[in-house]
Amino acid sequence: MFEQLTQLVQQYGNEVVVKNNAIPNEHNEAVMTEAGGSILLGLQDMVAGGNFGDLAGMLSGKSPIDMNNPVVKELAGKVTDNLGSKFGISSETASGVADGLIPQVLSGLVNKAQDPNQPEFNVSDLIGSISGGNSAGLMDAVSKYGGQFGLDQDGDGQVGMSDAIAAVSKNSAGFGGLLSKLFGK
Repeated sequence: MFEQLTQLVQQYGNEVVVKNNAIPNEHNEAVMTEAGGSILLGLQDMVAGGNFGDLAGMLSGKSPIDMNNPVVKELAGKVTDNLGSKFGISSETASGVADGLIPQVLSGLVNKAQDPNQPEFNVSDLIGSISGGNSAGLMDAVSKYGGQFGLDQDGDGQVGMSDAIAAVSKNSAGFGGLLSKLFGK
């Protein structure tokens, strides 16, 4: 997923980073790479901290992806801090980069994750990356919240791998369909 996130950062970084006179040109690539890494690590930290509600709200489209979104605010803080400490960029400049880049990148990420016509975007990689490779932890969260989203396919009161497999096999959209059920699309 880091590659896909990096592509989105590159796509949207031209205006916010490359054309930003406050960022020396020799740092443009490194600043965009750091921003992408900070976004990914921030998402992982949110999952590790159990912040599933805000993430689900953002991924479902129920929460706008703007600077009022708690996920965007948290990630903006991380990116601002990391850019300032690693590149000596003023907090104002680093904040401007974060505020201009993160909503666009997350919107692009969510749009790609929800688009069945994006075969190069592997949703299972997204979950694996965000969950830090520990899909069991994510499945625990899905099990906890999954009944609210109609994911309990076998009616046993728990959401587990058997439910995921059943949902995927019933839905022609595959794993993307399972996620769309989870996130309300």
